Order: sequence, then structure tokens, then C-alpha cells
Amino acid sequence: MGLEPDIIFISHARAHLISERGVEGPPDLVVEVLSPSTEARDRGLKLRRYATSGVTHYWILDTEGPSIEERVLGDDGYRLVCTAGPGETFRPTLFPGLEIDIDALAD
Repeated sequence: MGLEPDIIFISHARAHLISERGVEGPPDLVVEVLSPSTEARDRGLKLRRYATSGVTHYWILDTEGPSIEERVLGDDGYRLVCTAGPGETFRPTLFPGLEIDIDALAD
């Protein structure tokens, strides 16, 4: 893939992708934490490359907002599933039952 995501998640069912050489296949989830210097790359080049590589879930975390965008890979690339911002709770489709208080991300 040639990219260095901020956070990745690989499900137990796909743990075989992890070897001594690293992760040999697309993770289930990539999370990128935005900064002013990386925002264009995270929303452009990285988003396209992760989609081409088959990363099913892509989250963009903006600590300045704060906000989280959840994108899920479909036939035509990523579609935005939800955006959670200040005063809201992020409930990702990948992890049913998980709730992230967006305001806590600013602390």
C-alpha cells in the first residue's frame, strides 16, 4: 500500500494477514487523524489508495472540530455513512455497541 495510517484494525477472523513482515493485506479499518498539514492528503490520495487496496472502513478523525467521519467501501469507492461532531456520540457500524463521545476527543 505504501502508506502509513495512524491507526489500523484487523479483525480476529483476518488475523492471518499479520506476519513477521507486517500486515500482508488490507486492514478492516484505517483511521487517519487530521492535522492542517495532512488533511488534503488524508481526504485525497490516502482515501483513494485505501479504497483501491480494499480497506473496507475508513474513518477520518478531526481533533480540532472535533469530529469523526465514517466511510464504508462500496462499488464506487467510499460512501460517507455518518459524521459525528461536537455534542454528539459516534456509533460506528463496524463495532455495534461502541459509543464514542465526540466532546471527549477534545480533552
